[in-house]
This record gives sequence, structure tokens and C-alpha cells, in this order.
Amino acid sequence: MSKTLSPQDAARLALQCLDLTSLNTGDTSADIDALCQRAQTPFGPVAAVCVWPRFVAQARAALPRTIQVAAVANFPAGALDIALALADTRAIVKAGGNEVDVVLPYRALMQGQATSCADFLAQVRAACGPQVALKVIIESGELATPELIAQATRLALDAGADFVKTSTGKTKVSATPEAAEMMLRTIAAHPRGATAGFKASGGIRSVADAQAYLQQAAGILGDGALVPQRFRFGASGLLNDIETVLSGKAASANTSAY
Repeated sequence: MSKTLSPQDAARLALQCLDLTSLNTGDTSADIDALCQRAQTPFGPVAAVCVWPRFVAQARAALPRTIQVAAVANFPAGALDIALALADTRAIVKAGGNEVDVVLPYRALMQGQATSCADFLAQVRAACGPQVALKVIIESGELATPELIAQATRLALDAGADFVKTSTGKTKVSATPEAAEMMLRTIAAHPRGATAGFKASGGIRSVADAQAYLQQAAGILGDGALVPQRFRFGASGLLNDIETVLSGKAASANTSAY
């Protein structure tokens, strides 16, 4: 990116690329109603809401078509459990979901089972069908080396993932600039790098956090990647700071990204 984003520009982009998320164990229908209302802000809509599969139909009915409904599969454990992943994926598709966020069996990958992981992802991609986007969560904070992060990213892209996503947000380490750098460079070098997307998820709470990832992505994938078709944030609390910045009350200065 030729120039540094202002906090206001970063906030607007983050809003447009936000997957507003609620994946608490005790989520209720009332929580999802509140989430869907929150997704339609005075400053414009978020890109998507992300919920458990059981809430997809409710969210889809509550939201305009301009807001996508995403739901998680094989989440959060990320076991090599194709039956669970396919059951979740098919339930999401049947209920009218637009996007599936599936957890790569990252422990199996760390144990050298790359072929099994590739088959797992291929079956999930097929279950999504042509109309439903697939985001593959590689759980980058649990992968021990940059090489494993790159391998997981390539496996996801080879299987036809529309996005590669950092984290579930349920582990000790979520998104980091170091993991994002490796993922973005692997995406850029892949044959599908001109169209595939990146999603940073977990621990992103301020516009300053978001701004760092936006600048990083623009520097590697180009400014044209800063659109919801190529870039997403997965977060529950980020919207609060986005609205604060866009309201002119304050420019976020708190960052944990760098």
C-alpha cells in the first residue's frame, strides 16, 4: 500500500470486511437476534455474521441478503473427523448458510498426515457445493513452524478454499503478524493467489489491530485485496472500536498486533 491508512479509513474497511462472530457455548436464540441487529450498524453492514450451525436458519431469516451467514464446522477441536465435518457442512448448506468455516485437522497435519488432511478438505469442499464459500481455519497459533503454516495454507488452497483463516480464537495463541505474513506470502505464491482470500481471527479487538493486518495484506496481495471477497476479520469485540472511531469520538491507539 502506497500510503498508511488513516484510522477512519481502516475502520471503514474493517467494518466492510468484518465477520461479526458469536461462538459461545451457551449462545441462545436471543443472542443471535441481538447479533443480527448489531450487524446492521449506523455506519453500514458488516460482511457476515458467524454462528454455530444450529443458528444458521435463524440468522439467515433475520438478515438482509447483503450480509452473509457463515457457520463453523469441525469446531473448535479440529479433529480428523470427516463425519462430523460433513454433518456440520451439510447442515449449514441445508439451512441456507453462505459460508462454511471448517477447522483443518491441524494436529493430524503436525503428525505428518498431510494426505488425510487433503482428503478431508476435498470432501468438505465438495459438500459445500459451488454456491457456498469455504474458509479453512488452520489454527496457526498451534502449528509449530512457519513451514507447517505454509503447508496448511497450501493444502487449503489446493482443496479449493476461498479463504485461509488463522484461528478459531479458542486456543492460547490466535492471529499473529508473523503467521499472517507466512499465510499471505503463501497465498500470493499460489496459482489461485489472485483470487483467494485471507481471514485474521482471534484477539483482534481494536481498529489499530485491524489496521496493521490491512496494511500487511495490502503490501503482499495488493490494495485490491482489501475487499470482503478477499479479506475478512473474525471478531466479536472489534465492532465496538470501529463504531467509536467512525463516530469521531476517538481514534484507536491500542494495538496488540505489532
